[in-house]
Amino acid sequence: MDLPHYELRCQRCDETFEDDGFILECPKQHEPALLVADYKDKRFEPDSSAEGMFRYGRWLPGTRLLSGAGSSVTYKSEKLNRVVGLLNVWVVFNGYWPERDAALETPSFKDLEAWTVLSRIPERHQEVLVLASAGNTAAAFARACSLNGVPCLIVVPEAALPNLGFPDAIDPCVKIISLTGFTDYSDAITLADRVSQIDGFFPEGGVKNVARRDGLGTTMLNAVEEIGEIPHYYFQAIGSGAGAIAAHEAARRLANDGRFGEEPPRLVLSQNLPFVPIYMSWKSRRRELVKIDEADGKKQTQQMAAQVLSNRRPPYSCKGGVFDVLTETRGDVLTADNFEALHAKRLFEETEGIDIDPASAVAFATLLKAARYDGIEKDAMVLLNITGGGRHRQRLDKELIPAQPALEFDENEILLEETPERIAGLFR
Repeated sequence: MDLPHYELRCQRCDETFEDDGFILECPKQHEPALLVADYKDKRFEPDSSAEGMFRYGRWLPGTRLLSGAGSSVTYKSEKLNRVVGLLNVWVVFNGYWPERDAALETPSFKDLEAWTVLSRIPERHQEVLVLASAGNTAAAFARACSLNGVPCLIVVPEAALPNLGFPDAIDPCVKIISLTGFTDYSDAITLADRVSQIDGFFPEGGVKNVARRDGLGTTMLNAVEEIGEIPHYYFQAIGSGAGAIAAHEAARRLANDGRFGEEPPRLVLSQNLPFVPIYMSWKSRRRELVKIDEADGKKQTQQMAAQVLSNRRPPYSCKGGVFDVLTETRGDVLTADNFEALHAKRLFEETEGIDIDPASAVAFATLLKAARYDGIEKDAMVLLNITGGGRHRQRLDKELIPAQPALEFDENEILLEETPERIAGLFR
């Protein structure tokens, strides 16, 4: 491994240590805290010779560059500003939109996290990467691992399968497990955690993985590179909140540089009714996440237009988590129901000429409401993260090959003793 251009730091105890590519938590015993990467280079200096998101490699924790990675695309639309009723709304678009040179093949900003996670794993490492997903992360890792020959196990609820289509067949080194029946993302996390404890397997880590967050943070870097300054407001729909934490961490680095503004943007995050645990927790101004009954949570999840936002275990309370970044930025959490999201989705597509995912529509719906009712200054710099878009356009342009699950399990099989070993057998 090359000499590291960064070190890891615990946000709870401030301990620093070298990265081995796998560390997810501080080795000291204390309350949960997210690690962050402290980069030696404090100036924001994109590398114009690097491909895609790796142009921001000085602020990414990987030690190798992988070919095939895409990037966000940031632009300003006068038509969209007129629709919103503000003067300075910018879009950071993550997805497939050839006319804008947007070419994330899966197509969401989860593409960004997959490539950075893989670039952090030491070369020639042969153990199996394990992760759970509500859909977009699964697609991103399936494609990135397939192209780079990285053994990977992905656990998803059955509802995620329609979004797992690819321009090329997925390599056999990637295995997908589908959970059928009355299951959701939390069930996928439970099963993935069990398998990752088997010898020869290791967890991707989710929000605990600094590479995942810094990959997602390149959306903010791309936006500030294009705009020339840090925005005043940042709008994004959230399930876990990893992308919002990532945007804040990237903006903090930009503020420390000093050339783009002095403070990170105010985070305005959104959730899709009826499943809104982060919204309920934040509005009560409590660090503890509200408890939602498991059966009720599953019912609410299945009523959401944007099921990718259905995380029942978000990193809300931990040091450096959602509560902290909202507090630091004087942020807020808003909601949109399915009708509002559908209206926003149609409005964006009519205005901009590209389809967007339901989660992106939730974010746009809350921006429309905030601009109308919450007193955002008319000339404030606002950044809207379209976390996924161009899915329908991609299907018109390309014939996609659907991924087939290697195994399926219903809700009664998730906790059976033999289930993890059956899955492990796929790689032996």
